[in-house]
Amino acid sequence: MSERDDEANRLTGRLSRYARVGVNVSGAAASIAAARLFGRSLDREKNAADLTRALGGLKGPIMKVAQLLSTIPEVLPPEYASELQKLQSEAPPMGPAFVKRRMMAELGPDWEKRFAAFDKIPAAAASLGQVHRASAHDGMALACKLQYPDMQSAVEADLVQLEVLFALQRRMDPAIDTREIIKEISARVREELDYRREAKHAALYAEVLKDEPLVRVPTVRPELSTGRLLTLSWLEGTRMLSHVEASLAERNRLATAMFRAWWHPFAAIGVIHGDPHLGNYTVFAQDGEAGGINLLDYGCVRVFPARFIGAVIDLYKGLEAGDEARVVHAYETWGFRNLRRDLIEVLNMWARFIYGPLLDDRVRTIADGVAPGEYGRREAFQVHKALKERGPVTIPQEFVLMDRAAIGLGGVFLHLKAELNFYRLYNEEIENFSLDAVAARQDRALGLAGLKAA
Repeated sequence: MSERDDEANRLTGRLSRYARVGVNVSGAAASIAAARLFGRSLDREKNAADLTRALGGLKGPIMKVAQLLSTIPEVLPPEYASELQKLQSEAPPMGPAFVKRRMMAELGPDWEKRFAAFDKIPAAAASLGQVHRASAHDGMALACKLQYPDMQSAVEADLVQLEVLFALQRRMDPAIDTREIIKEISARVREELDYRREAKHAALYAEVLKDEPLVRVPTVRPELSTGRLLTLSWLEGTRMLSHVEASLAERNRLATAMFRAWWHPFAAIGVIHGDPHLGNYTVFAQDGEAGGINLLDYGCVRVFPARFIGAVIDLYKGLEAGDEARVVHAYETWGFRNLRRDLIEVLNMWARFIYGPLLDDRVRTIADGVAPGEYGRREAFQVHKALKERGPVTIPQEFVLMDRAAIGLGGVFLHLKAELNFYRLYNEEIENFSLDAVAARQDRALGLAGLKAA
């Protein structure tokens, strides 16, 4: 049996992970339970800080899940969300000797001969793996994404603990039923383990963005890739945050690139990049200034049926025209059920916040005068307060990543302080929208990439 087979979802790996993660989660659970049992007020800030410190010491999916949760409004108490946002997706890297063993497991004992050069010191380390610079025999600069060992076991153990946290959340604060959210998060995190699938996602994005000069997608090298090793062309670039003080024209160019990289695949073929945080992009230079973005990571990609994209546009058009029937139809298409008028009003509150910049036909910042640190907080507070009074509401599984990604994209625009006409950018993407056309384009694009429809 090969070393790769040994890294399947091993019972020993899961038990070890249960022990390490479980004690941390259980500590938080015990504090919450005790506070409820004895009627004490819970020091949620301290508890959240303790939990974050414990999670931050672990390499693996629990960090990725925690970061994801921190960006979905009102899923966790604000003290927890604020603390979890501090987690960095940087983990202690594997050393050179360990890297050699991992590469041998993936490509065989002569793996080094398959590269012209391979740097065993990682260029970047993240929650599920690390990236190494290399070069191919044909001269192409390469980025080799190598998964840490035993990640499947770690994912399964962490998802069990996540269910514990969500069950606690429902008991503490039942305004939002989180059961569909855990389903979606679990499905996406498990998909991120499959680097063959990520390679297909990269090919899909290369196809759909091939005519977009502001966005560059790396080339997949399948002969140097496996289920736990993904080799792509290396795209030179600088960190997005290093451009936040650039000229307004450059910042607007980068924000436009981000907008198109996210909204064009969604409107054209029903696909979204579900993890739009700054670490997944770099900026390429052109004529001595920021020319556009490199889209680097394709682990968290979601394919939606055409009807879901149609509902996104129905909600937009319904809000624009004040057409309540069209708005309700959109929510029901997404999977919201048993919608009373008061719950519809709550959902509209959040929808108007998300769609606000897209409904406003003028040049503006995404926050439009609201301090970045306060952006969305008032709306989230109002929504949560209303749900406590009128809920609970079950968030449909398909809606989870869409909402989370939209918030993440807005965060990038906030950092860039971009001033754009988001209304016109959006309407360019949805012009001549047709469910049949999206379905046909999706079938073709997925077929070319070797992926199945949603």
